[in-house]
Amino acid sequence: MSQIQQSKNLKFWLLGISAGLMTLHLTLTWKSGNTNLLTAAILFWVAVALQIWKKRHALNLESDVFSRWLGILLISLVVFQSTYLFENDLFLRVSPLSLGMGMGLVASGFKRLKQYWQQLLLLGAIAIPWESLLPYTHFLSALSLLTAKFATFLLWSLGFQVNLQGIFIILPTGALEVAPGCSGIGIILQLLGWAFVLFVMVPTSWKQKIWLLSAAVILGFAVNGVRVALMAVLVALSNQSAFDYWHQGDGSLIFSTLAVLIFGIFCYFIVLQKELKKQI
Repeated sequence: MSQIQQSKNLKFWLLGISAGLMTLHLTLTWKSGNTNLLTAAILFWVAVALQIWKKRHALNLESDVFSRWLGILLISLVVFQSTYLFENDLFLRVSPLSLGMGMGLVASGFKRLKQYWQQLLLLGAIAIPWESLLPYTHFLSALSLLTAKFATFLLWSLGFQVNLQGIFIILPTGALEVAPGCSGIGIILQLLGWAFVLFVMVPTSWKQKIWLLSAAVILGFAVNGVRVALMAVLVALSNQSAFDYWHQGDGSLIFSTLAVLIFGIFCYFIVLQKELKKQI
């Protein structure tokens, strides 16, 4: 068998194993019911796959025996632990980085692992529980109050008879409490994750970075504010089924998707349009 044919076979096997491991992690995350983690995992895994595919011809796939066996050990440990830790949040967050390190060692060894620093950085970002790093007591309380004020302003602008008492949006026939879970932090972190992926994949200036980070926060806050205003109206109408749909059902995902689409359009005009023109 020629060296070229062996190289093609190696790439084929590495591609197949990587796809299988990615599918395994996404399946376990989906079964865990952690929607926020699943969204982040899909985002970062897709970004990693696109990056690897883009530079597939430039990768140096030469490993050594020690690196290969260490990589196989890392991958085997994750696969074995997945049989009984599939609902463990820490395992689901850390395993992508372990799998990425393992595949990098199998494919290229320690000496050439730096080829994958961007991909490992993205997979490492999944491991960080960003929500847990926030000072919940003060930050989320302040964000909830700000969200309540914004939603109240929207309703007042639309002609509703509405008052605000703390984090309670009060309408004549009902009131809504804007708890920390409704503060919009989930959507904001999701959009910041998209911005982080873009920073890793596409060269951006400091000005563009500031624009994108600001847009992620403002857009996430605004879209969630509209959702909260809608839920306040549904509470006033005593429509419990519709409220549940937009609060915890598929309706909440619709607003998240809308925020991502709008942010994607913003990213295109701020960064991607200029980058595509350079490549033409």
